[in-house]
Amino acid sequence: MNKRKRSTGGTSAKGKSYGGSSKPHSGRSNTSSSKPNSPRSGEDTNKVSASHSSAAPAKSGGKVAKPAKTSKRPGNAHYRKSEPPRQYKVTEPDELLNFLLKHLKSGRNAVKSILGRGQVSVNEKVVTKFNEPLTPGQVVFISKEGAVAAPSLTGINILHEDDDIIVIRKEAGLLSIAADKSDDLTAYRQLMSHVRRTNELNRIFIVHRLDRDTSGVMMFAKSEEVQQQLQNNWKENVQDRVYVALVEGAVAQEEGTISSWLKETKTLKMYSSSRPNDGQHAVTHYKRLKSNREFSLLEVRLETGRKNQIRVHMEDLGHPIAGDRKYGARTRDLGRLGLHARVLSFIHPTTGKLMTFETDIPKPFLYPFRGEATPAQ
Repeated sequence: MNKRKRSTGGTSAKGKSYGGSSKPHSGRSNTSSSKPNSPRSGEDTNKVSASHSSAAPAKSGGKVAKPAKTSKRPGNAHYRKSEPPRQYKVTEPDELLNFLLKHLKSGRNAVKSILGRGQVSVNEKVVTKFNEPLTPGQVVFISKEGAVAAPSLTGINILHEDDDIIVIRKEAGLLSIAADKSDDLTAYRQLMSHVRRTNELNRIFIVHRLDRDTSGVMMFAKSEEVQQQLQNNWKENVQDRVYVALVEGAVAQEEGTISSWLKETKTLKMYSSSRPNDGQHAVTHYKRLKSNREFSLLEVRLETGRKNQIRVHMEDLGHPIAGDRKYGARTRDLGRLGLHARVLSFIHPTTGKLMTFETDIPKPFLYPFRGEATPAQ
């Protein structure tokens, strides 16, 4: 049984998300990357030029008449000059919220509100994340006006974004990417629009997929070069992929390994071939977390990443995934597929640092075990 590798000595931060979601969730990320993130969650703050008012001089008897005096009452927008953004230079490594608390004479909630309204930019890029890392040399701008709100994201939350990759948590029911040229809402299409808000030439590239009805952590690349680097060295770069699966029936063994050769039918259904070396080799490790007569909750680790691998192997085990009618399930109580990509741990393609992103077990997966001790989160 492979154990999940962890980075040592790395900084730990909760994976805050920006962009809306159709469903609430919590996500955590542990990163040991020293490279600063480059969030692109908003547009550059518009600079508003100061307005000036002057009366035209009138000639009277060869003398220039003085402009008529007008009272400048407080709150009169016609005379109030727009303030340019305040600037603060970063001199030592810090997190954005902590940096703002040091430089602004405001309370914690007030500073969070300023961030939430898109009034803070780092090197002219709007940032809303409280734990955004800052490095010496960067300049933080605080505008009096908020940025134009970014369109909400449906079914996805961004856990991490930098110049090379985007890591998200996808909800069940959302396509990773469309199989054809249909107009279906997908994670790919939304993230493409997201990165093009700052530069219309920006693009994203698919690195790996999650089935439509599978939720969890997945990653996209921001360049074809990074995509190829990740895909060509997938087994070396990805240190750990952990799923949780709610399966039908009581799994007898506490842990085990399933190994088979997967093939695909003409109806696009995967199955395990009875002949060795007939298809793609697939290896799945599982560990029982909870079990009763109706359901078992398993922790599943992938040694290989084949299409529908876990779903096929759970059917082979005699315990199909709850809600997975395609692969032998009989139950529909869950209302979704009982499969969630909980952990993704990989070597960053540019910095070479280990990054680990972990999310909680979906609450519906725990409903069959209500009243019993829940597994460790």
